[in-house]
Amino acid sequence: MSTADELKQKGNAAFASKDFTGAIEYFTEAIAASTTPNHVLYSNRSACYTSLKQFQEALNDAQQCVKINPDWSKGYNRMGAAHLGLGDLDDAESNYKKALELDSNNKAASEGLEQVHRVQESRKSRPDFGMTEMFSDPNLIEKLRQNPKTKDMMNDPSLVAKLQSYKSNPQGLSSDLMGDPRLMTIMATLLGIDLNMPDLNQSNSMPKEPKEEQTSEQQKPEPTKEEKNTEPEPMDVDQEGDNEGEDETAKAIAAADAAKAEGNKLYKSHKFDEAIAEYNKAWDLHKDITYLNNRSAAEFEKGDFETAMNTLNEAVEQGRELRADYKLIAKSFARMGNAYSKQKNLKKAIEYYQKSLTEHRTADILTKLRTCEKELKKQEIEEYINPEKAEEARLEGKEYFTKSDWPNAVKAYTEMIKRAPEDARGYSNRAAALAKLMSFPEAIKDCEKAIEKDPNFVRAYLRKATAQIAIKDFVKALETLEEAKKKDDEVNNGASSNEIMKLQMKATQERFQAPTGNETPEETYKRAMQDPEVAAIMQDPVMQSILQQAQNDPAALQEHMKNPEISKKIQVLVSAGIIRTGYR
Repeated sequence: MSTADELKQKGNAAFASKDFTGAIEYFTEAIAASTTPNHVLYSNRSACYTSLKQFQEALNDAQQCVKINPDWSKGYNRMGAAHLGLGDLDDAESNYKKALELDSNNKAASEGLEQVHRVQESRKSRPDFGMTEMFSDPNLIEKLRQNPKTKDMMNDPSLVAKLQSYKSNPQGLSSDLMGDPRLMTIMATLLGIDLNMPDLNQSNSMPKEPKEEQTSEQQKPEPTKEEKNTEPEPMDVDQEGDNEGEDETAKAIAAADAAKAEGNKLYKSHKFDEAIAEYNKAWDLHKDITYLNNRSAAEFEKGDFETAMNTLNEAVEQGRELRADYKLIAKSFARMGNAYSKQKNLKKAIEYYQKSLTEHRTADILTKLRTCEKELKKQEIEEYINPEKAEEARLEGKEYFTKSDWPNAVKAYTEMIKRAPEDARGYSNRAAALAKLMSFPEAIKDCEKAIEKDPNFVRAYLRKATAQIAIKDFVKALETLEEAKKKDDEVNNGASSNEIMKLQMKATQERFQAPTGNETPEETYKRAMQDPEVAAIMQDPVMQSILQQAQNDPAALQEHMKNPEISKKIQVLVSAGIIRTGYR
C-alpha cells in the first residue's frame, strides 16, 4: 500500500502533466493515508479544484488547510483564489491581504490582490444587463428545480454554487458559458428562449507549414480581458521542500518543447524525416498530443498517408487517455479529414470533419466540410452519368408515354436526365409528360432547360408555347412561337411552320375569345382593353393618329400595314375586335 508521501508525489506529477482529476484522486488517497492532518495535501487538492474551476470545492479544501495551519501564508492564497473564482471579491481581497501579513514576500498573494483590484474596477465600469437582479432572486434555484429542462441539473452542488456566485459576479457567466453547456440551457430557461428551434477550412490539404503548436501550458487560447479578470491566476501545488518531481517534469516539458521547435524548423526546410525524429523525441520526453499532430503533418508531406493516419489515430486515443484539450483532439480529426480529402475519399473526409466539429466548432473546418459535401454531390452526379443507361431510360419513358402512363413516363425521363444531364431531349420529353399531368409550370421550366442545353431544339419551343397557352399566358406564348419560327427557318428550312402557325392562331383566338357569342361592340372593346398589350397600343400616340386617319381613309390603313411594327400592332387590334368593331 502506498504511503501518504508516495501518493502526494504521484499527485504532484499528475498536476504537472495537467491531469487535475487524477491529481485530486491521489491527494484524496494521501489525505486518507495520513496519520495526522496535513495542510499541504488540502492546499494541493484545492489548487487542483481551482484549475478545474470547481471553486466551491477549492474553497472547502483551502478552509481546511487554514484550519490545520492558520499561520501558513499559502493557505490564504488558496482561499483568495477560490473566492475570486466564485466572484466573492471582498473575501478574496481579505484573504490575499492576510497572506501578505504573514509573508510580505508572497508574490502569488500580491498578484492575486492586484487581480482582485482590477476586477473590482472593471465591475464598476461595466453594466451587468440585469444579471445581478436575475441571480439575486432568492427563489432562483427552486424555480430551476421546478422546470423540467433544468431540474436534474440542480442535483449538482458545484453547478448550484456556480449559479449562486453570479449574484456577486454576473460577468463570470460570460467566461463560463462556453465551458459548460448546461449554463446555456439555464440562461435560455430564465430568459424564456426555446432552444429547440432550428439553428441556423483553409484548403483541403494539410498546411504547408505546421502552425507553431503550444505545450500543455501554452496551448489554451489567450483569454479575453474579461476572462482574465474573473478567474484566479494559474497556481502550482506545494512540495514542502521536495521539488524534485516537479523540477524533473518541468525539465522534461522544456526539453520536449525544444525538440518540437527544432522539428518545426526542419519541417519548414522540408527535411521531413529529421523533423519526425525530433517530434518523436518530444513525445518520448513528454506526452502531449501536439507533438503527434505535428509528426502527422510531416508524414503527410512525405506522402505517407497511411502512417499519418495511424499517428493521428494514436493522437486521438492518447488524447482521450491524457484528458487533452478537446481543441487538440479536434485538430487531429481535422487532419484526418485533410488526409482523406487529399486522397479524394470525400465520404471519409466528411466523416472526420464532422468529428472535428463535434469536438470543437470552427469556421475553418466548417468551410472544409461544406466544400467536401458540394464536391461529393458533384462527384456522385458525374459518376452516375451513363449515355447507354440514359438511352434505356429514354426508350422506357417513350413506352410509358405511348401507354398513357404519364407518372412512370416522368420517372423514366427523370432517370434519363440524371444519366445524361446535357441531353436536351430528356427535359423536353419530361415536359411533354408533365403537360399531360396538367403540371404546366413544371413543363415550362423543363422546356426552358432543354432550350438552354440546345437553343436550336424547335420541339422544346413548341412544347413551351403549348404549356403557356394552357395557362393562358398568350403574350408569352406568341413570343415563344416567334422564336420558334426563327429557329425553324434557320435550322429546319421551315419544317415546322404549319405547326407554329396553328399554335399562333390558337393563341390569338383564345386570347381574345368572347365569353358569349352575342357581344356588343362596346362589350368587345371593354374586354379587349383589359389586355395589357391592347391597352398599350391604344394609348400609343402614333397608333391613335393612324386609327383616326383610318376612320376617314380606310385605304391609308393598308399603307401603314407595310411597316412590320405597325402591321403587328394592327393585327393585334384586329384579333381583339377593336378595328372590326370601330372601323368597319
